[in-house]
Amino acid sequence: MARVRKKACIALFLFTIFVFGTMMGLRTLKPSDGFSDLAPGLVLLPMIGGKMDRRSVSQETVSSPGQVRTKVVLSNSGPEGTIFYDVHIFYSVWYGNPSMDGKYMHWDHVLVPHWDPKIAASYPKGRHMPPEDIGSSFYPELGPYSSRDPDVLESHMEQIGAAAAGVLVLSWYPPGLADDNGEPTEDLVSAVLDAAHRHNLKVAFHLQPYKGRSDHSVHDNIKYIIDRYGDHGAFYKFTTSTGQVLPFFYIYDSYLTPPESWSELLHPTGSHSLRDTPYDGVFIALIVEERHKHDILAGGFDGMYTYFASNGFSFGSSHQNWKAAKAFCDDNNLLFIPSAGPGYIDTAVRPWNNHNTRNRVNGRYYETALQAALNVRPEIVTITSFNEWHEGTQIERAVPKKTVTRLYLDYQPHQPDHYLELTRRWAEQFNKEKETWLM
Repeated sequence: MARVRKKACIALFLFTIFVFGTMMGLRTLKPSDGFSDLAPGLVLLPMIGGKMDRRSVSQETVSSPGQVRTKVVLSNSGPEGTIFYDVHIFYSVWYGNPSMDGKYMHWDHVLVPHWDPKIAASYPKGRHMPPEDIGSSFYPELGPYSSRDPDVLESHMEQIGAAAAGVLVLSWYPPGLADDNGEPTEDLVSAVLDAAHRHNLKVAFHLQPYKGRSDHSVHDNIKYIIDRYGDHGAFYKFTTSTGQVLPFFYIYDSYLTPPESWSELLHPTGSHSLRDTPYDGVFIALIVEERHKHDILAGGFDGMYTYFASNGFSFGSSHQNWKAAKAFCDDNNLLFIPSAGPGYIDTAVRPWNNHNTRNRVNGRYYETALQAALNVRPEIVTITSFNEWHEGTQIERAVPKKTVTRLYLDYQPHQPDHYLELTRRWAEQFNKEKETWLM
């Protein structure tokens, strides 16, 4: 009897492990749909009728007597190998440390309280204390670095090039402004552009929300960016079927401004329209809820992106909705730009948000997201992110780390560059498949 009970216990234990593993896998790969309760906050043929040619490319303008010709470049060879300008990756420069900045910035992120005081009372308060305790569930190979460190910038460009992403999408605030946990970083833009240029990378701008942001202030922001950086060799541009060479802008949290206001900026007949001026561009809005697609169209945007790396967190970030979103964009001559991420975990800064965690499953979650993106045949794919460490979406190199109070997640059993390698593999696959889409 004792032997039978022992075998039964072993069988029950193995069955429990199997059920637990199955549940975690389902949670990671097929989460529930809809908007959760997280705080709000290769060449396709030109389209007919003079509409925009929605090609994700880099351009070089070549002048000749009496005309301007555009040389279309779909990919390039950088120091780390071939890179693709239709793979964009979100990039932040808000990190700081005492050696470069006199203090830690962002690595010492506060523990954000839940908006419901009753729930907030159940979770810890305070902030992280680097270098041993940082505001992330992973630990960077470079340590809690400063975005101002030239060696860090060089390493980042090397890593992005190794991942074959041709365009880094730089989080940007106007001069003198910053997010709630950092300091102004606009003075870093030139250094980022220079570093990117050395690696044949391009830089697009990711306009962040700030107090008082409006269609009028964004008009001034666009003018400032183009006047200041538009002639730089790393400034990302895009060609249209009419031969225009246009800057490319992502507008984060665009839904905070009503479409009626955006239309004054983005419709040709708007009161302060950028269209057909030296400051025209390709403007991409964030889709969170399903209704936003109609607002994006009414506001005069050129397309939409999904950003969030937590499948099921929002309508836009749910893989199962991408086919319908892409069809809507195709019907209305808009770009649909899905965002794929390697996972999601922000409990180091939002300890109450465990239900939005998406486990990496050694890269399988990332590959599922990338395959979902390729399935809708997009012109551009975005990666969330290179280095958003707070939300655990980074593909930057991470290392194992254990302290007295913390045990960080890592990429084992794989090497620190595992997600860079996966990104390159899928970027190459993306461009191979593009060639077949035209046949």
